[in-house]
Amino acid sequence: MQHNIRIEQVTQSRLPSVNFDELQFGRTFTDHIFIADYKNEQWQDARVVPFDYFSIHPAAMVLHYGQAIFEGMKAFKNKDGEAVFFRPEMHAKRLNLSAERMSMATLPEELFLEGLHTLVGLDQDWIPKRKGSSLYIRPFMIAMDEFIGVSPSQTYRFMIFCCPVNAYYSHPVKLKVEQQYVRAIPGGAGEAKAAGNYAAALLPDQLAKSEGYDQVMWMEAPDFKKIQEVGTMNIFFVIDDKVVTPKISGAILKGINRDSIIKLLRHQGKEVEERDIYIDELVEAYKNGKLQEAFGAGTAAVISNVSQIAYGDLRMELDVDKATIAKETKAMVEGIRFGDVEDPMGWIELVQMPAAAMA
Repeated sequence: MQHNIRIEQVTQSRLPSVNFDELQFGRTFTDHIFIADYKNEQWQDARVVPFDYFSIHPAAMVLHYGQAIFEGMKAFKNKDGEAVFFRPEMHAKRLNLSAERMSMATLPEELFLEGLHTLVGLDQDWIPKRKGSSLYIRPFMIAMDEFIGVSPSQTYRFMIFCCPVNAYYSHPVKLKVEQQYVRAIPGGAGEAKAAGNYAAALLPDQLAKSEGYDQVMWMEAPDFKKIQEVGTMNIFFVIDDKVVTPKISGAILKGINRDSIIKLLRHQGKEVEERDIYIDELVEAYKNGKLQEAFGAGTAAVISNVSQIAYGDLRMELDVDKATIAKETKAMVEGIRFGDVEDPMGWIELVQMPAAAMA
């Protein structure tokens, strides 16, 4: 670890006031935040300070032209009470892919990881101890230039804050196949974790929820036949004992849980296909009794069973009690994180406080 991170700790923690049994996802924040600023073509003033509001100029370019990207990741407590990350370096790499697509400054991976370790090391007592719960971590970057002009910003702020959370979905999800709105197309910004992608998804998401569904399943324009992903996660299907998932196309987020599940299933000798999947194929498989299960994979959702997929007037009902692949894969992922299942890929990394922070 190479960066000199300044640390200012809170004088009194808010931790004793938190009821971990009644957490609302994303509404409870830990004591500290990591911040670094990009000015004069270099990252500087890396610090961990008490979590608080910060000032922003009304002309800050993020507010007008949408240069804002983020990551979602988690920390866990293993069976020995140690704080651990799951593939943290992949989040550093994906943040920079998003930055490049949005014409933003890239962040040195070692700065991302050192800031992450320092922050979570300080706030590791906020990590819930029970299985299924975790410390959700939100790294993000915004444009800070005070300028009303359509061009890339020259200054940026990168931050990381954390939220203790329980399970994102407490029940199998119902999906509506979206046939009017589009999330992304190849060549667009769909594979970037850019804030605007999520803003554009809010209306169709709310319309689906008003009809009794949990999320939409995005399709590719203009014919709305090719399946892309779900609003909060990548999507997998088990068709005739074979696991299939849409291939990365530039319009689908490069999910780290998605990649992990594919690698784990193949490590077990299971066949996984990454390919184009069309709704007509899914309907045919359902009608022929070959669509055995569907599940989503994402950082927040982990692995979530799908109990229904609505396509027009057709309701494809799935028996989640028979969804063995999703159940076994989720148990394996959670077991690796908890430390009672072998970590065959070496994905678990212990949280390590820098020596300066421990002094």
